[in-house]
Amino acid sequence: MTDTPTRPGRPSFRSLPLAPALRLSRPSDTWFKPALSVVVASAVPHLTLLAIGRLDLVMYTLAGSLCALYGHGLPYARRAGAVAGVVLGMTASLAVALVTASLTGSTAVLIAVGALLAAAQKVLCDATRIGPPGHVIFTFVSSAALFAPQRPEQIPGHLALTLGAGAFAWLVALAPALVRREGPERRAVARALTAAAECAADPGSRTRNAAAAAVHAAWQCLLASGRPTPVRRSLERLVVHAEAAFAAPRPGGGVAGPDRLRAWAALTRARGPVPAPPPAPGTADELYGIDAERAALRAPGGRRAARRVLLRRLGPGSPLLPVAVRTLAGCALAGYLCAALGVGRPYWAIVTAASLCQANITLSWNRALQRTLGNLLGVLVFAAVLPVSRISPLALVCCCLFFSFAAEALITRNYWLGSVAVTPMALLVLEFGGAHPAGELIGDRVLDTVLGAVAGFLAATLVTNRRAAGRVERALDATGRARADAERTGADPGAGPAARDRARRTLTASLVELREAGDTAAGEWWQRALPEQRLLAAEQAGHRTLAATAQRRGPGGATPPAVHAPSIGAE
Repeated sequence: MTDTPTRPGRPSFRSLPLAPALRLSRPSDTWFKPALSVVVASAVPHLTLLAIGRLDLVMYTLAGSLCALYGHGLPYARRAGAVAGVVLGMTASLAVALVTASLTGSTAVLIAVGALLAAAQKVLCDATRIGPPGHVIFTFVSSAALFAPQRPEQIPGHLALTLGAGAFAWLVALAPALVRREGPERRAVARALTAAAECAADPGSRTRNAAAAAVHAAWQCLLASGRPTPVRRSLERLVVHAEAAFAAPRPGGGVAGPDRLRAWAALTRARGPVPAPPPAPGTADELYGIDAERAALRAPGGRRAARRVLLRRLGPGSPLLPVAVRTLAGCALAGYLCAALGVGRPYWAIVTAASLCQANITLSWNRALQRTLGNLLGVLVFAAVLPVSRISPLALVCCCLFFSFAAEALITRNYWLGSVAVTPMALLVLEFGGAHPAGELIGDRVLDTVLGAVAGFLAATLVTNRRAAGRVERALDATGRARADAERTGADPGAGPAARDRARRTLTASLVELREAGDTAAGEWWQRALPEQRLLAAEQAGHRTLAATAQRRGPGGATPPAVHAPSIGAE
């Protein structure tokens, strides 16, 4: 880490963008997976309730069905536990909401509980990094349940419906493993190869940071994927090539030049066999290190270390605390404003405010624009489709399923575009309990949206997040330590392959965290000036170290010993 001095600056605020927040992007390469999953997970419970004439219970099964939206970027070994945790968390949130609704009819109390739940859901989702879609789905379900009539004796049955639908959603989320066991790993590695190809073709700070993040994500996916298989071995060798390409990019070509990396990415993403790359420098050592690290992560000590990391994210000094306070304040303010204006069930204002509470003010501003535009257009779509949905109960079910698919298909292009489909779906869910006047639904939703957006952004502006700059300082220190450790371990002839490769991956992870911390702090107001020169110098030094350690494993370095990977037991 450099000691480059930085001039002190005043706490400042940056201009808020308009057009970039609404610009459409390319859809995600996996947009269809959550879209199809939520349709299948919702269709079976919906049609079952339709068959028995109890569509009024859709809200409780929908809470479990929405759990199928989570975990699609995780390998199936990790996805099983993650989605199970989502189902349990959803059920717990719903239980709190239903018990509260059964005990009191006070709007003030219901809003307070809704705001507290939203803040807790935000913190837990950010700390566990479960998402997308993150905390908004939890808040939508619990806030809606708070304002639904409820009797204590009904609660066990309603929670059983949620657990049953959640169990089916769990099966839907894991079903693709029967067809393509290494699908998530293949997609993660393909992204890493594509990002490395862009870096090799056009080396620069932007492409190098993107490649580092993609390679880090690929390693994390492979480490969590379960016992080694021939396909995973090939994927690990491909990531070694991607890592070497971004660590020491050379425009033009070579064995792992941009064209070859792109070709490997296309074959890896496709359904055919994984390409078999030529041996990369240090491949034997790298794979030995992966096996050793995988075994360490699964050992009791590794699990305890993971729990300690999670507790630090939730501790008193957590950078998530200001965002939680923002969420609490924004949701409470939105709810009470709507209640003061006569909205009987202001849960949509709470959900809107919760969705606006992002990592910094700039992101909150973007989400405010996107949410407001999407919801206002969405109520127009709802007005147009409402007569169709009232033709029959089956038509209502089909409309809800269609908008569920459309929301996930569009939201990766831009959040506002997905909100155009989310809004009519949420409004149609109310129709399962009985028809409501269209004008009342549309008027309340517009009012809730506007007040929720104003309250959420006001909370993001007034509740300062001065810990963002502190997170940058900690990330700088962590990157300096990781770089020193990687240099020391790489130069030590007695260091084992597991230690060398773990040090490299730790340095890559620290660079990704440093860039994320810097981007978060750059979009935050009311804080001291960022050490931008130190950030740039630390990133450059870290990438130089990665390049140097990659070259030591290359043709000019010592030939790595042929080490057989230790066997890992089945999960």
